[in-house]
Amino acid sequence: MLSTPEVKSELVRFPVQRTSERNAEVATILRLAGGLHTISGRIALEAELHTPQIVQRVRKDLAELYGVRSEAKHLPPSSTRPGAPQFLVRVLDGETLARQLGLLDQRRRQIRGLPNRLTTGAQAELAAIWRGAFLARGGITAPGRSAALELVCPSNEVAMALVGAAGRIGIEAKNREIRGQHKVLIRDAETIGEMLGAMGATAARASWDELRKARETRATANRLVNFDDANLRRSAQASVAACARVERALEILGEEIPEHLRYAGELRLTHREASLDDLGARAEPVLTKDAIAGRIRRLLAMADKEAEARGIPGTEASLPEELDAL
Repeated sequence: MLSTPEVKSELVRFPVQRTSERNAEVATILRLAGGLHTISGRIALEAELHTPQIVQRVRKDLAELYGVRSEAKHLPPSSTRPGAPQFLVRVLDGETLARQLGLLDQRRRQIRGLPNRLTTGAQAELAAIWRGAFLARGGITAPGRSAALELVCPSNEVAMALVGAAGRIGIEAKNREIRGQHKVLIRDAETIGEMLGAMGATAARASWDELRKARETRATANRLVNFDDANLRRSAQASVAACARVERALEILGEEIPEHLRYAGELRLTHREASLDDLGARAEPVLTKDAIAGRIRRLLAMADKEAEARGIPGTEASLPEELDAL
């Protein structure tokens, strides 16, 4: 069973060489996982992250790309809930860094969405945005009825930017507000596999596709079983109904029945579970399916006509009440 930690573990090891892609990834992580705070008159940049490996990746990028030293600490257990981030990365004098990352506007305010230069970047940079978003606030639910890849976003504008970035990669994602949280969702199982591959989680994608195909195979098998059960049930009901109508027809017509129609009716009653093909094969001489069906149909029509003329119940009056509508 593929889990969120497994996907993040693979993504955090994904090698990125180009500076633009590293910048897109780390800027997105800091936008989704953190925020800007004023501490002693200075703007500090903070991000709450889930694993030591993600912390190490972020700190390395900040040091190598921007020459910035950051501090990291483990969040106290009392301040975390199950599944919540456990580590904090902080850059105390972070205003210059925030401007370089595009997270701060000209009025020293945090931007509402993602930096525009990131969302209009090349395919590899768009994939890096999604990789960073998943490392920061991503989750995945295994293939099944509720299969989903989701990102929890700090604002509607961030969610919209991520939907747009996915669209430019050629992957459809949707923006939803669920219980007060802005989320980006991919629910189609095949599309989720495509996004895992685009982000760089190739092993996770292989596992996902294997799980998806196994589930689809089971679902197809279940549908076929249910289909067969339904067909058998309908066939049995049809047989009961046909025999009940034939019995009533013979009762209504008595001796006034053409011999070939009587023979077809009695053949139906003698072999109640047989198909029309089987009945035709049992007849002497052998009849086709259409011939036996036509004789039974004429027998019932003759009986219903006679019942109507005599003002008595027709052949359908003998149908058992518990039968489904046929």
